[in-house]
Amino acid sequence: MRKHVFCFFLMSVLAVWCPAIIAQTTVTGTVVDAVNNESVIGAAVIQSGTTNGVVTDVDGKFTITLPSAGATLIFKSLGYKELQKRITGTGRQDLGVIALEEDAVALADVTITSSIAVARETPVALTNLSPVFIEERIGVKEFPELLKATPGVTVIRKGGGFGDSELYMRGFKPENVAVMVNGVPMNDMEWGGVYWSNWLGMQDVVRVMQTQRGIGASQVSAPSVGGSVNIVTRTTDIQKGGSISYGIGENGFNKLLFSVSTGLTKNGWAFTLLGGKTWGDGYVQGTEFEGYDYFVNITKRINNVHQLSLTAFGAPQWHNQRNANDGLTIQGWQDVQQYMKPDQNYRYNPTYGFGKNGERKTSSRNEYHKPQISLNHMWDINETSSLSTAVYLSIGNGFGYSGQGSQGYSNSSWYGSTNGKLNWTFRKPDGTFAYDEVQQMNEESTVGSKMVMSVSKNNHKWVGLLSTYKKDLSEQLNIMGGIDGRYYIGTHTNEIIDLYNGSYFIDGSRANVKAENNAAAANPDWKNQKLTVGDVVYRDYDGYVAQIGVFGQGEYKMEKLTATVAGSLNNVSQWRYDRYYYDKDHAKSDVVSKIGYTVKGGANYNLNESHNVFANIGYISRAPFFSGGIFLQSTTSNVVNTDAVNEKIFTVEAGYGFRSRYLSVNLNAYHTEWKDKTMANSITSSATGDRGTINMTGVNATHEGVEVDLIANPLPWLDLNGMVSVGNWRWTNDPVGYFYNSSGQPITKDWTVASGIEAADHAKMKLDLDDVKVGGSAQTTGALGAKFRIDKHIYVGIDWTIVARIYADWSLTSSDIKMDGEKKFETPWRVPTYNTFDLNAGYNFKIGSLNAFLSGNISNLFDQEYVESAYDGSSHDWDTAYRVFYGLGRQMSMRLKVNF
Repeated sequence: MRKHVFCFFLMSVLAVWCPAIIAQTTVTGTVVDAVNNESVIGAAVIQSGTTNGVVTDVDGKFTITLPSAGATLIFKSLGYKELQKRITGTGRQDLGVIALEEDAVALADVTITSSIAVARETPVALTNLSPVFIEERIGVKEFPELLKATPGVTVIRKGGGFGDSELYMRGFKPENVAVMVNGVPMNDMEWGGVYWSNWLGMQDVVRVMQTQRGIGASQVSAPSVGGSVNIVTRTTDIQKGGSISYGIGENGFNKLLFSVSTGLTKNGWAFTLLGGKTWGDGYVQGTEFEGYDYFVNITKRINNVHQLSLTAFGAPQWHNQRNANDGLTIQGWQDVQQYMKPDQNYRYNPTYGFGKNGERKTSSRNEYHKPQISLNHMWDINETSSLSTAVYLSIGNGFGYSGQGSQGYSNSSWYGSTNGKLNWTFRKPDGTFAYDEVQQMNEESTVGSKMVMSVSKNNHKWVGLLSTYKKDLSEQLNIMGGIDGRYYIGTHTNEIIDLYNGSYFIDGSRANVKAENNAAAANPDWKNQKLTVGDVVYRDYDGYVAQIGVFGQGEYKMEKLTATVAGSLNNVSQWRYDRYYYDKDHAKSDVVSKIGYTVKGGANYNLNESHNVFANIGYISRAPFFSGGIFLQSTTSNVVNTDAVNEKIFTVEAGYGFRSRYLSVNLNAYHTEWKDKTMANSITSSATGDRGTINMTGVNATHEGVEVDLIANPLPWLDLNGMVSVGNWRWTNDPVGYFYNSSGQPITKDWTVASGIEAADHAKMKLDLDDVKVGGSAQTTGALGAKFRIDKHIYVGIDWTIVARIYADWSLTSSDIKMDGEKKFETPWRVPTYNTFDLNAGYNFKIGSLNAFLSGNISNLFDQEYVESAYDGSSHDWDTAYRVFYGLGRQMSMRLKVNF
């Protein structure tokens, strides 16, 4: 059977029963690792129900005297499944070799186990990806793309740049899907987003990559809405040795990777190091990239009850992008064929171009490095209790390009297209963006540079503590509880890096700074200051998020039944400190604190060895995000959104599972109600130029559906897997949004200050959203995969995926804004159904005494053309859809890996 079916779950305790014999017995033996047959040092050998016990020596050997007849010995060690043996006979007995199987979740590491679900025990819908699965299919893919055959999951490459993948789960956007590495949360603290480019080289140290759809088993105090992805890395379970690999692919793709590990030494140390480099030209025109990956783990097994593990990883990288705003219309993509090689029009990048001296220029680039460091202490306090504590630190430094404009130009002047139409102001006859013309314009200007390039810096410091205590109250009942604390500071500054041949730049954003907030704004010389490279433009502020919470769970286990009840309580405080729009006396905003909580429960019942059923129910009250929630305009204003309330999520799910020697099937149905979602949209007065916000509160949606997945092994040489997922995700009410000016004051339809918030003269707008489909991800997906083992050395696999009922996303545009009016939405354009095939093959062989593995992958085997994402147009059809992106075409790669 597949390794991931049994390697990463808590297993039932193995017991051997026999008649009791009253006599004293001396028992000896040797405890070894079941995989590599190496001695397990410091394993606990305990007589069940007593304090009588010993630990194994440096050779894994033990001797224990049992004073009673028919005793049961328990063998326990960090990183291995617990084993029990019933002792028969009297006198001296040698049990010989006792082989312990490694266990990815039974580490006494409750920080990890509280986030990992167990099949036929934890009442949630889950999918596991094993290291073998990842290695066979990774090719040129990114981590999220490995999940596209998971029920309810949609993965979008958007602009198609390196590391820019987005993962949707059950119709919820990436900011509502929790991502964790070893149980530590990775989502951005201000808006919940995830940047997969931050850890794209870790596949060689992954133990298991698990998705939990819906409410999940995670015990952190602020859970996600749509589901979670938890990547668990190796520590003491990894074997001594290492590997080196080199992969090549189309479009200049190269990947060099090595890993080395000591395994667990006799004195209890384990060291693992991974390093790599990935580089290439990119599938999309002008999306060159270069990234480095590293992973370090140092673990010390102090004794049989204490273990320390220090882990650090990161991926410094840069990559040129295709701007997310630069998707064209359907017709627009056909029109740009004239600029590209045959059948490559969907690779066109509207901002690809060159400067006056032929130098490569871009207006969309990302550079970032986010090292993550965590220290885990695992303490097996006694036979019935354990404590796990993780302290972690994340230090992010980097930026994305953010072009600025004045004197009739704006940041959107740097976009290659607007609402799906190519921008022709700066466009060469060959279709490239005319950066040389921007330089020429600035050289000739008498008022300084009209367009300059700035970098939008997004640096952060983030520390956290996650500590969990677990206690077995009896053989059936255990409880778990802990604390989850996080403190985050995000510094956001825009700095000029290129004047584009001009002599200075006057930042038009200073015109929006009010003297009552920043005294400097009263001086016209300040507003018209001549700025140069290194000077700050547009924004300069810190975002603060402080969270402290507690969580707990009770679990009752019988022979067939596992039932859990869990809850959490957290307080989230958020505030800003602005150095641009405010002076020192006004720089700090009000601190907004909101209390959230979670209540959930569920049960799994194993009808017999083959059949099980489960159900769960939960309710979440979650504080709004810093961006687009707590603050009306989080990048430019300290004004607090007084209408923001906690989002409420109610979910219920039921499922059925079948297991046999040849077939495993899971069926589940879910219903999730999401209420009081906050949505804020920026607006600009056509009369005064003043900027404001429409604040939509009380937006509701329902996500429900049915999912089926299966794994079959009908023949010794054939493995099959498949899934079908059908969802019905829709908005369910007609919310009303109120208008505010840039100072956060309620305004009338004439942009004068209203008499009060939600007063009769406070301008508002109604959105008719009831029963409109949620856009952005596929509501129906299916997959079927087959792996053929030609012989013990060669395999060939093929995976088919079908994606249907994708509705275009939508956003409020300036033409939609109707003060004291109403905007009626219709169900967005339905993107055409598409299906793709991926091929993978591998060959295991020897190079001398070393094991080698040669693998090949072809993504989108038949080069299928398909629309991956789009925004809805005015007539909700093919013709008016804009910001359309097509999926990536066929890509081939090969990789050679040598293990030593």
